[in-house]
Amino acid sequence: MRISLDSVSVEWDGNVALNRVSLDLDQKNIAVIGANGSGKSTFARLLNGLVKPTSGRVLVGDTDVQADPKTAQRQAGFIFSNPDLQIIMPTVIEDVEFSLKPRKLGTTETSALARAALERFGIGGLADRRAHELSSGQKQLLALAAVSVTDPKLIIADEPTALLDLRNTQQVAEALFGLQEQQVVLVTHDLSLAARCDIAVRFEAGQLIEIGEPAEVIARYRRDYE
Repeated sequence: MRISLDSVSVEWDGNVALNRVSLDLDQKNIAVIGANGSGKSTFARLLNGLVKPTSGRVLVGDTDVQADPKTAQRQAGFIFSNPDLQIIMPTVIEDVEFSLKPRKLGTTETSALARAALERFGIGGLADRRAHELSSGQKQLLALAAVSVTDPKLIIADEPTALLDLRNTQQVAEALFGLQEQQVVLVTHDLSLAARCDIAVRFEAGQLIEIGEPAEVIARYRRDYE
């Protein structure tokens, strides 16, 4: 799916979060890197309407995100760095089932789809556990299951491993890179994860600095901070 920004700016209270950014992407796995406050999370949130542009146009597929926010939210699922922000229901299975509520399916079909999503991410055995009692890694896999069960075309993951140890980081990374049907936009400070993507996008101080092969973009990013 093509992601296009045409001269997009985002401002809050006179502060420029993004400044006249234009890009065109259609790669499967897209890394977004940059220092804190560089604009990378703002960019990610533009893609499903969590942030609205002050000027310019955001297209995801054939959808103008600002003109049709409901479609934008259906086609682009969002994973936050802190999964506790996404867990709504008491148990694991109920949380995934809640994501399917807008589709108004029958109870049996809803349960089957939710359990299949949990199995897909290796947490089927936790279906009846209290969601907030899971480990951080398990919670992030639950968030991914709850988002992916609705079959979005795009999954936007904003620092999904920021709160995880190495083992859980590896589990969540494998889950993201193992997605077959969804395109992934991965905002990350973990350059080893960024290096696994098909293309890297770098922001600094609200500016789009470069787009290119991950190894090359990461190498220049490292040199700038040495």
